[in-house]
Amino acid sequence: MNTRLDDILRKKNDLAVMMSDPEVTSDPNKYTKISKEYAEIEPVADEAELFLSIEEQIKDNQAMMLEEDCDAELKHMAQQEIYELKDALEQSQARLDALLLPKDPNDDRNIILEVRAGTGGDEAALFAADLFRMYTRFAERVGFKVSILSSNEIGLGGYKEIIAQVSGKNVYSQFKFESGVHRVQRVPETESGGRTHTSACTVAILPEAQEVDINIRPEDLRIDVYRASGAGGQHVNKTESAVRITHLPSGLVVTCQDQKSQHKNKAQAMTVLQARLFDKEQSEADSERAEARKGMVGSGDRSQRIRTYNFPQGRITDHRINLTLYKLEQVLNGELEELIQPLVLHHQAEMLAGQH
Repeated sequence: MNTRLDDILRKKNDLAVMMSDPEVTSDPNKYTKISKEYAEIEPVADEAELFLSIEEQIKDNQAMMLEEDCDAELKHMAQQEIYELKDALEQSQARLDALLLPKDPNDDRNIILEVRAGTGGDEAALFAADLFRMYTRFAERVGFKVSILSSNEIGLGGYKEIIAQVSGKNVYSQFKFESGVHRVQRVPETESGGRTHTSACTVAILPEAQEVDINIRPEDLRIDVYRASGAGGQHVNKTESAVRITHLPSGLVVTCQDQKSQHKNKAQAMTVLQARLFDKEQSEADSERAEARKGMVGSGDRSQRIRTYNFPQGRITDHRINLTLYKLEQVLNGELEELIQPLVLHHQAEMLAGQH
Protein backbone atom coordinates (compact mmCIF):
# COMPACT_ATOMS: atom_id res chain seq x y z
CA MET A 1 0.00 0.00 0.00
CA ASN A 2 2.73 2.49 1.03
CA THR A 3 4.70 1.85 -2.17
CA ARG A 4 1.57 2.71 -4.17
CA LEU A 5 1.05 5.90 -2.14
CA ASP A 6 4.70 6.91 -2.67
CA ASP A 7 4.20 6.42 -6.43
CA ILE A 8 1.11 8.69 -6.32
CA LEU A 9 3.01 11.44 -4.47
CA ARG A 10 5.91 11.13 -6.93
CA LYS A 11 3.54 11.42 -9.90
CA LYS A 12 1.89 14.52 -8.42
CA ASN A 13 5.31 16.18 -8.00
CA ASP A 14 6.35 15.18 -11.55
CA LEU A 15 3.15 16.70 -12.96
CA ALA A 16 3.69 19.91 -10.96
CA VAL A 17 7.19 20.22 -12.44
CA MET A 18 5.87 19.56 -15.97
CA MET A 19 3.20 22.26 -15.56
CA SER A 20 5.92 24.88 -15.04
CA ASP A 21 8.00 23.62 -17.99
CA PRO A 22 8.06 26.33 -20.75
CA GLU A 23 7.63 23.64 -23.42
CA VAL A 24 4.35 22.61 -21.79
CA THR A 25 3.08 26.10 -20.89
CA SER A 26 3.56 27.22 -24.49
CA ASP A 27 1.40 24.36 -25.81
CA PRO A 28 -2.27 24.79 -24.73
CA ASN A 29 -3.18 21.16 -25.57
CA LYS A 30 -0.28 19.70 -23.58
CA TYR A 31 -0.92 22.06 -20.67
CA THR A 32 -4.65 21.23 -20.58
CA LYS A 33 -3.92 17.49 -20.62
CA ILE A 34 -1.35 17.70 -17.79
CA SER A 35 -3.55 20.10 -15.75
CA LYS A 36 -6.40 17.60 -15.98
CA GLU A 37 -4.14 14.76 -14.81
CA TYR A 38 -2.92 16.92 -11.93
CA ALA A 39 -6.48 17.84 -10.89
CA GLU A 40 -7.41 14.14 -10.85
CA ILE A 41 -4.41 13.00 -8.80
CA GLU A 42 -4.31 15.95 -6.35
CA PRO A 43 -7.13 14.80 -3.97
CA VAL A 44 -5.67 11.26 -3.88
CA ALA A 45 -2.15 12.59 -3.24
CA ASP A 46 -3.39 14.92 -0.46
CA GLU A 47 -5.12 12.00 1.30
CA ALA A 48 -2.03 9.79 0.77
CA GLU A 49 0.13 12.49 2.38
CA LEU A 50 -2.22 12.65 5.38
CA PHE A 51 -2.29 8.84 5.71
CA LEU A 52 1.51 8.54 5.66
CA SER A 53 1.86 11.45 8.11
CA ILE A 54 -0.51 9.78 10.62
CA GLU A 55 1.39 6.50 10.26
CA GLU A 56 4.65 8.34 10.99
CA GLN A 57 3.16 9.97 14.11
CA ILE A 58 2.04 6.55 15.41
CA LYS A 59 5.55 5.15 14.88
CA ASP A 60 7.13 8.16 16.67
CA ASN A 61 4.84 7.70 19.69
CA GLN A 62 5.52 3.97 19.82
CA ALA A 63 9.30 4.60 19.68
CA MET A 64 9.05 7.22 22.44
CA MET A 65 7.21 4.76 24.72
CA LEU A 66 10.10 2.29 24.37
CA GLU A 67 12.68 4.82 25.55
CA GLU A 68 14.07 4.10 29.02
CA ASP A 69 13.66 7.66 30.33
CA CYS A 70 9.97 7.89 29.24
CA ASP A 71 7.98 8.35 32.49
CA ALA A 72 4.54 6.80 33.18
CA GLU A 73 2.56 10.00 32.57
CA LEU A 74 4.23 10.60 29.21
CA LYS A 75 3.64 6.96 28.23
CA HIS A 76 -0.04 7.31 29.11
CA MET A 77 -0.36 10.48 27.01
CA ALA A 78 1.44 8.82 24.08
CA GLN A 79 -0.84 5.77 24.31
CA GLN A 80 -3.98 7.94 24.32
CA GLU A 81 -2.69 9.80 21.27
CA ILE A 82 -2.00 6.48 19.51
CA TYR A 83 -5.66 5.44 20.03
CA GLU A 84 -6.82 8.73 18.46
CA LEU A 85 -4.30 8.49 15.62
CA LYS A 86 -5.33 4.91 14.82
CA ASP A 87 -8.94 6.07 14.56
CA ALA A 88 -7.87 8.90 12.22
CA LEU A 89 -5.76 6.41 10.21
CA GLU A 90 -8.79 4.14 9.77
CA GLN A 91 -10.90 7.05 8.49
CA SER A 92 -8.13 8.13 6.12
CA GLN A 93 -7.81 4.53 4.87
CA ALA A 94 -11.56 4.44 4.09
CA ARG A 95 -11.31 7.72 2.13
CA LEU A 96 -8.25 6.43 0.28
CA ASP A 97 -10.02 3.17 -0.63
CA ALA A 98 -12.86 5.20 -2.18
CA LEU A 99 -10.44 7.56 -4.01
CA LEU A 100 -8.41 4.63 -5.38
CA LEU A 101 -11.44 2.83 -6.83
CA PRO A 102 -11.37 2.53 -10.64
CA LYS A 103 -12.85 5.73 -12.06
CA ASP A 104 -15.93 5.44 -14.26
CA PRO A 105 -14.62 6.75 -17.61
CA ASN A 106 -17.99 8.37 -18.30
CA ASP A 107 -18.19 10.35 -15.03
CA ASP A 108 -16.95 13.62 -16.51
CA ARG A 109 -19.20 13.48 -19.60
CA ASN A 110 -22.29 15.52 -20.36
CA ILE A 111 -25.52 13.53 -20.59
CA ILE A 112 -28.64 13.11 -22.66
CA LEU A 113 -31.58 13.02 -20.23
CA GLU A 114 -34.72 11.26 -21.49
CA VAL A 115 -37.99 11.27 -19.50
CA ARG A 116 -40.97 9.31 -20.85
CA ALA A 117 -44.49 8.93 -19.51
CA GLY A 118 -45.34 5.28 -18.84
CA THR A 119 -48.52 3.75 -17.46
CA GLY A 120 -51.10 6.22 -16.21
CA GLY A 121 -52.15 8.34 -19.20
CA ASP A 122 -52.32 12.11 -18.60
CA GLU A 123 -51.27 11.68 -14.96
CA ALA A 124 -48.03 9.96 -16.07
CA ALA A 125 -47.39 12.80 -18.56
CA LEU A 126 -47.85 15.38 -15.79
CA PHE A 127 -45.46 13.43 -13.56
CA ALA A 128 -42.93 13.37 -16.44
CA ALA A 129 -43.09 17.19 -16.39
CA ASP A 130 -42.57 17.16 -12.58
CA LEU A 131 -39.51 14.91 -12.93
CA PHE A 132 -38.04 17.04 -15.71
CA ARG A 133 -38.58 20.18 -13.60
CA MET A 134 -36.92 18.42 -10.64
CA TYR A 135 -33.83 17.58 -12.72
CA THR A 136 -33.71 21.09 -14.21
CA ARG A 137 -33.79 22.68 -10.75
CA PHE A 138 -31.11 20.30 -9.46
CA ALA A 139 -28.95 21.15 -12.49
CA GLU A 140 -29.36 24.88 -11.75
CA ARG A 141 -28.38 24.29 -8.10
CA VAL A 142 -25.08 22.62 -9.05
CA GLY A 143 -24.25 24.86 -12.01
CA PHE A 144 -25.16 22.60 -14.95
CA LYS A 145 -26.79 23.85 -18.15
CA VAL A 146 -29.95 22.19 -19.51
CA SER A 147 -30.91 22.46 -23.20
CA ILE A 148 -34.12 20.84 -24.44
CA LEU A 149 -33.46 18.83 -27.62
CA SER A 150 -36.90 17.36 -28.23
CA SER A 151 -40.29 17.30 -26.51
CA ASN A 152 -43.76 15.88 -27.05
CA GLU A 153 -46.22 17.87 -24.94
CA ILE A 154 -49.80 17.17 -23.99
CA GLY A 155 -52.25 20.04 -23.55
CA LEU A 156 -52.20 20.01 -19.73
CA GLY A 157 -48.52 20.96 -19.41
CA GLY A 158 -47.32 17.37 -19.28
CA TYR A 159 -44.93 15.47 -21.54
CA LYS A 160 -45.29 12.15 -23.28
CA GLU A 161 -41.53 12.45 -23.79
CA ILE A 162 -38.89 15.10 -23.23
CA ILE A 163 -35.19 14.84 -24.14
CA ALA A 164 -32.52 17.30 -23.03
CA GLN A 165 -28.77 17.74 -22.95
CA VAL A 166 -27.27 18.48 -19.51
CA SER A 167 -23.75 19.91 -19.67
CA GLY A 168 -21.19 20.92 -17.07
CA LYS A 169 -18.45 19.36 -14.95
CA ASN A 170 -18.86 15.66 -14.07
CA VAL A 171 -22.56 15.63 -15.02
CA TYR A 172 -22.81 11.85 -15.56
CA SER A 173 -21.37 11.16 -12.09
CA GLN A 174 -24.28 13.10 -10.56
CA PHE A 175 -27.07 11.68 -12.73
CA LYS A 176 -26.01 8.11 -13.50
CA PHE A 177 -28.16 6.43 -10.82
CA GLU A 178 -31.40 8.05 -12.07
CA SER A 179 -32.03 5.55 -14.91
CA GLY A 180 -35.07 3.37 -14.29
CA VAL A 181 -38.79 3.47 -13.53
CA HIS A 182 -40.02 6.26 -11.25
CA ARG A 183 -43.46 5.59 -9.75
CA VAL A 184 -45.84 8.24 -8.41
CA GLN A 185 -48.79 7.81 -6.04
CA ARG A 186 -51.10 10.81 -5.79
CA VAL A 187 -54.68 12.05 -6.17
CA PRO A 188 -55.07 13.55 -9.68
CA GLU A 189 -56.71 17.00 -9.85
CA THR A 190 -59.38 15.50 -12.10
CA GLU A 191 -60.24 12.81 -9.51
CA SER A 192 -63.42 13.90 -7.71
CA GLY A 193 -63.52 10.88 -5.36
CA GLY A 194 -60.13 11.67 -3.83
CA ARG A 195 -58.67 8.28 -4.72
CA THR A 196 -54.90 7.85 -5.01
CA HIS A 197 -53.75 6.79 -8.47
CA THR A 198 -50.45 5.12 -9.32
CA SER A 199 -48.62 5.95 -12.53
CA ALA A 200 -45.03 5.73 -13.75
CA CYS A 201 -42.35 7.33 -15.89
CA THR A 202 -39.12 5.98 -17.31
CA VAL A 203 -35.89 7.96 -17.03
CA ALA A 204 -32.84 7.19 -19.17
CA ILE A 205 -29.45 8.80 -18.52
CA LEU A 206 -27.10 8.43 -21.49
CA PRO A 207 -23.48 9.61 -21.37
CA GLU A 208 -22.98 11.91 -24.34
CA ALA A 209 -20.88 10.33 -27.06
CA GLN A 210 -17.77 12.07 -28.33
CA GLU A 211 -16.70 12.01 -31.96
CA VAL A 212 -14.08 9.33 -31.33
CA ASP A 213 -16.60 6.99 -29.62
CA ILE A 214 -19.07 6.35 -32.41
CA ASN A 215 -18.39 6.27 -36.13
CA ILE A 216 -21.69 6.71 -37.99
CA ARG A 217 -21.49 6.13 -41.74
CA PRO A 218 -23.72 8.43 -43.83
CA GLU A 219 -24.98 5.42 -45.85
CA ASP A 220 -26.34 3.89 -42.61
CA LEU A 221 -28.73 6.80 -42.11
CA ARG A 222 -32.14 7.59 -43.56
CA ILE A 223 -33.02 11.22 -42.95
CA ASP A 224 -36.62 12.39 -43.43
CA VAL A 225 -37.76 15.99 -43.13
CA TYR A 226 -41.36 17.01 -42.52
CA ARG A 227 -43.48 19.83 -41.17
CA ALA A 228 -43.42 20.21 -37.39
CA SER A 229 -46.71 19.67 -35.59
CA GLY A 230 -48.14 20.68 -32.21
CA ALA A 231 -47.12 23.64 -30.06
CA GLY A 232 -44.17 25.50 -31.49
CA GLY A 233 -44.98 29.00 -32.73
CA GLN A 234 -45.47 30.47 -36.17
CA HIS A 235 -43.06 28.19 -38.04
CA VAL A 236 -45.23 25.11 -37.31
CA ASN A 237 -46.73 23.56 -40.49
CA LYS A 238 -45.13 26.23 -42.73
CA THR A 239 -41.67 24.81 -43.38
CA GLU A 240 -40.25 21.31 -43.38
CA SER A 241 -38.02 21.91 -40.34
CA ALA A 242 -38.69 18.69 -38.36
CA VAL A 243 -36.14 15.90 -38.82
CA ARG A 244 -36.40 12.15 -38.35
CA ILE A 245 -33.17 10.14 -38.47
CA THR A 246 -33.28 6.34 -38.75
CA HIS A 247 -30.08 4.40 -38.09
CA LEU A 248 -30.64 1.44 -40.43
CA PRO A 249 -28.25 -1.15 -38.86
CA SER A 250 -29.70 -0.75 -35.33
CA GLY A 251 -33.25 0.38 -36.18
CA LEU A 252 -32.93 3.33 -33.78
CA VAL A 253 -35.13 6.31 -34.70
CA VAL A 254 -34.70 9.88 -33.41
CA THR A 255 -36.97 12.82 -34.20
CA CYS A 256 -36.40 16.51 -33.42
CA GLN A 257 -38.75 19.36 -34.22
CA ASP A 258 -38.29 21.89 -31.42
CA GLN A 259 -36.01 24.25 -33.37
CA LYS A 260 -37.15 26.48 -36.22
CA SER A 261 -34.14 25.48 -38.31
CA GLN A 262 -33.95 22.09 -40.03
CA HIS A 263 -30.16 22.27 -39.66
CA LYS A 264 -30.41 22.68 -35.85
CA ASN A 265 -32.98 19.89 -35.55
CA LYS A 266 -30.72 17.58 -37.55
CA ALA A 267 -27.69 18.42 -35.36
CA GLN A 268 -29.69 17.77 -32.18
CA ALA A 269 -31.10 14.50 -33.53
CA MET A 270 -27.55 13.35 -34.36
CA THR A 271 -26.41 14.17 -30.79
CA VAL A 272 -29.22 12.01 -29.35
CA LEU A 273 -28.57 9.21 -31.87
CA GLN A 274 -24.85 9.13 -31.04
CA ALA A 275 -25.61 8.95 -27.30
CA ARG A 276 -28.10 6.10 -27.81
CA LEU A 277 -25.66 4.15 -30.00
CA PHE A 278 -22.86 4.72 -27.47
CA ASP A 279 -25.16 3.54 -24.65
CA LYS A 280 -26.20 0.48 -26.70
CA GLU A 281 -22.56 -0.37 -27.44
CA GLN A 282 -21.62 -0.06 -23.75
CA SER A 283 -24.61 -2.14 -22.63
CA GLU A 284 -23.60 -4.92 -25.03
CA ALA A 285 -19.99 -4.77 -23.81
CA ASP A 286 -21.27 -5.06 -20.24
CA SER A 287 -23.64 -7.95 -20.95
CA GLU A 288 -21.19 -10.64 -19.81
CA ARG A 289 -21.06 -8.90 -16.42
CA ALA A 290 -24.82 -8.37 -16.30
CA GLU A 291 -25.52 -11.04 -13.69
CA ALA A 292 -22.89 -9.62 -11.34
CA ARG A 293 -24.26 -6.12 -11.86
CA LYS A 294 -27.95 -6.97 -11.43
CA GLY A 295 -28.07 -6.04 -7.77
CA MET A 296 -25.85 -3.00 -8.11
CA VAL A 297 -27.27 0.53 -7.97
CA GLY A 298 -25.21 1.34 -11.07
CA SER A 299 -26.72 -1.35 -13.27
CA GLY A 300 -28.77 1.23 -15.21
CA ASP A 301 -31.56 -1.25 -15.94
CA ARG A 302 -34.38 0.97 -17.23
CA SER A 303 -37.09 -1.62 -16.53
CA GLN A 304 -36.19 -1.61 -12.83
CA ARG A 305 -38.51 0.31 -10.49
CA ILE A 306 -36.06 2.47 -8.59
CA ARG A 307 -38.12 5.07 -6.74
CA THR A 308 -41.62 5.85 -5.47
CA TYR A 309 -42.92 9.38 -4.91
CA ASN A 310 -45.90 9.23 -2.51
CA PHE A 311 -47.70 12.58 -2.43
CA PRO A 312 -50.34 11.89 0.29
CA GLN A 313 -47.55 11.02 2.76
CA GLY A 314 -44.92 13.46 1.40
CA ARG A 315 -42.63 10.45 1.15
CA ILE A 316 -39.98 9.43 -1.34
CA THR A 317 -38.46 5.92 -1.28
CA ASP A 318 -35.45 4.63 -3.18
CA HIS A 319 -36.00 0.88 -3.45
CA ARG A 320 -32.41 0.00 -4.35
CA ILE A 321 -30.98 1.04 -1.00
CA ASN A 322 -34.21 1.06 1.09
CA LEU A 323 -33.88 4.79 1.71
CA THR A 324 -37.00 6.73 2.71
CA LEU A 325 -37.14 10.52 3.08
CA TYR A 326 -40.13 12.61 4.11
CA LYS A 327 -38.94 15.49 1.94
CA LEU A 328 -40.96 15.07 -1.24
CA GLU A 329 -41.51 18.80 -1.81
CA GLN A 330 -37.81 19.62 -1.35
CA VAL A 331 -36.73 16.77 -3.66
CA LEU A 332 -39.15 17.86 -6.39
CA ASN A 333 -37.68 21.36 -6.02
CA GLY A 334 -34.30 19.96 -7.03
CA GLU A 335 -32.77 19.13 -3.64
CA LEU A 336 -31.50 15.73 -4.77
CA GLU A 337 -28.24 15.61 -2.78
CA GLU A 338 -29.73 13.49 0.04
CA LEU A 339 -30.75 10.87 -2.54
CA ILE A 340 -27.65 10.99 -4.75
CA GLN A 341 -24.94 10.85 -2.06
CA PRO A 342 -26.19 7.62 -0.37
CA LEU A 343 -26.40 5.98 -3.82
CA VAL A 344 -22.81 7.00 -4.62
CA LEU A 345 -21.58 5.68 -1.25
CA HIS A 346 -23.55 2.43 -1.67
CA HIS A 347 -22.06 1.94 -5.14
CA GLN A 348 -18.55 2.56 -3.79
CA ALA A 349 -19.16 0.03 -0.98
CA GLU A 350 -20.27 -2.57 -3.54
CA MET A 351 -17.16 -1.95 -5.65
CA LEU A 352 -14.91 -2.24 -2.59
CA ALA A 353 -16.65 -5.49 -1.57
CA GLY A 354 -16.09 -6.79 -5.11
CA GLN A 355 -12.34 -6.16 -4.80
CA HIS A 356 -11.99 -8.29 -1.64
